[in-house]
Amino acid sequence: MKSADWQADLQQLRQLRLFNNVAASSINLLLKEFRACDLETGDILLSPFDRNQYLYLLLNGELVVHLGSLDSQPVSTLKAGECAGEISFIDNERPSAYVVASQPCSVLRLHRESLFKLFQHSPEMMQNLLELLCERVRQGNRLILDSEQTANIDALTGAYNRRWLEQVFERESTRSAFNAKPLCMLMIDVDHFKNYNDQHGHLAGDYALCLVTHTLRAQLRPKDSLTRFGGEEFIILLPDIGLEEARHIGERLRLALHQVSAFHSPVGVLPGVTVSIGLAQMQPKDSLQGLIARADSALYQAKQQGRDCLCG
Repeated sequence: MKSADWQADLQQLRQLRLFNNVAASSINLLLKEFRACDLETGDILLSPFDRNQYLYLLLNGELVVHLGSLDSQPVSTLKAGECAGEISFIDNERPSAYVVASQPCSVLRLHRESLFKLFQHSPEMMQNLLELLCERVRQGNRLILDSEQTANIDALTGAYNRRWLEQVFERESTRSAFNAKPLCMLMIDVDHFKNYNDQHGHLAGDYALCLVTHTLRAQLRPKDSLTRFGGEEFIILLPDIGLEEARHIGERLRLALHQVSAFHSPVGVLPGVTVSIGLAQMQPKDSLQGLIARADSALYQAKQQGRDCLCG
């Protein structure tokens, strides 16, 4: 980043979000305090390793924001008219992210003391900065939510993954014990899946797993948890349901897939698949591993009986 010449332009400043509805007389008080800087592509404007005393106003170009590492994917992009550094500028701490020029940029920087003095004369500017801060907080919350959801979701099928299964079992088993309600588990395995992949290709196998996920999910209640346990295995937790009702649900799921003789996919029409299902009900003080072991044992029996059936 290097210093640059900038001709004070009141009209240009009034286009920036920070100065929306701010009186021209208040902005004029700041004109002599601004310092212009130019950045080349790749220049780092803000870094978690360097304390920040400035608010940066982007006049032109584009800045990207990286969390944790410069090698990570950008989490947001700042366009002309937006600010950078407002959080570290306010609390006088190090920035929480890297802000990097993704193309040549021009910015105006303003020292924190200069702007704080102006806040006494312009409540509108204070409101604008608060709105910017709220927007950053909401964006951060969305990123946290997205990362949590991504961490719990199987990328191929969209079903929950084993990480989520551990979390939801802890919650549901505790609730089941407290309310004296049953909790059942269905362990599902796609029949002869290796042969399916060998005959139709692994991409076709992926679409078949997505078919299974979609078909199973369509038959379940919102509070039931469908998890891709690994490979072609799925686990479903059924809260507040005893063995007899769980058998009816498992049979309904099995039959729903049995009836799909073929389905359309991006690689053409593919044959459907069948599933074998093992059923187990949680016992007092059951661990997740213990419940899975008993459901897996029932699943083994279903396979021994010829597959495309339910045991347990």
